[in-house]
Amino acid sequence: MDLERVTALYLGHLAAEKGVSANTLAAYRRDLNRYLEYLKTEKIKSIGKVKEQTVQQYLQSLAQGDKPLAASSRARHLAAIRGLHRFALHEGIIAKDVTETIGAPKLPNRLPKALSREQIARLLAGAGPEKSDNPVVLRDRAFLELAYASGARVSELVSLSVDDLEFGAELTFLTVTGKGNKQRLIPIGSYAQAALEAYLVRGRPNLAAKGSGFPQLFLNLRGRPLSRQSAWELIQNAAKQAELEAHISPHTLRHSFATHLIEGGADVRVVGELLGHASVNTTQIYTKLSSNVLKEIYQETHPRALHE
Repeated sequence: MDLERVTALYLGHLAAEKGVSANTLAAYRRDLNRYLEYLKTEKIKSIGKVKEQTVQQYLQSLAQGDKPLAASSRARHLAAIRGLHRFALHEGIIAKDVTETIGAPKLPNRLPKALSREQIARLLAGAGPEKSDNPVVLRDRAFLELAYASGARVSELVSLSVDDLEFGAELTFLTVTGKGNKQRLIPIGSYAQAALEAYLVRGRPNLAAKGSGFPQLFLNLRGRPLSRQSAWELIQNAAKQAELEAHISPHTLRHSFATHLIEGGADVRVVGELLGHASVNTTQIYTKLSSNVLKEIYQETHPRALHE
């Protein structure tokens, strides 16, 4: 079967059967299109004609040239390619998966960077005063409070609707739809609850009046759903106002959420559930972030660790 046809079938499979997000699907399509362009230069028109050496050479080409890709990007490309070949094998289009024995590029052991509690407080203050009546300030504070309180991904946050919030006497619960359309319930503390209530009462109605009744929780100045890019920008603006020098993104708040929970003694499995991780192994990285805290506790409390 020709490459374009099997690739289209595979992408359709990801969308219909696997339920991958639009962003993930777009990334797979982009990576596979680049792979197909390379195969064309090698005069390969059928997926059955691809050899292991061909894939290895393609991956090597990604690491060379004027703009070599990082190991993480090359690993992502390999994941897309491997998924395509596995799909073709499963569907009986090919007799052998030539990517089966290809190892992924070695990734640097980089730990996520988390903000300190003091930096989180400064970032929130950078969004503007709590008592503000400015709809944008109220929205930005609510977004930042919710991002840190829930650990949700930025794509999950901008997709939230008002109905996904369930206010209670003591706790507010948030229903998040994550990867693979899997839903999870996240409890939200009093600070985020207060910020959300202020936004819903004094901020969102003013923004919604400029739109056409969008159900999304976070809206822009035109009353339309807040985009991922706008969410990134509001965090950057708050960080600038707070004079925080570290690079801060929506994912920084997610990392900080997980790190602070584990440092506080939360079970790694519970943190993984809150983050929407499919495997506890994904969450294990945050236990390494707490090594300094463990070291301090050990040195302060163990009788044989103390120095005279």
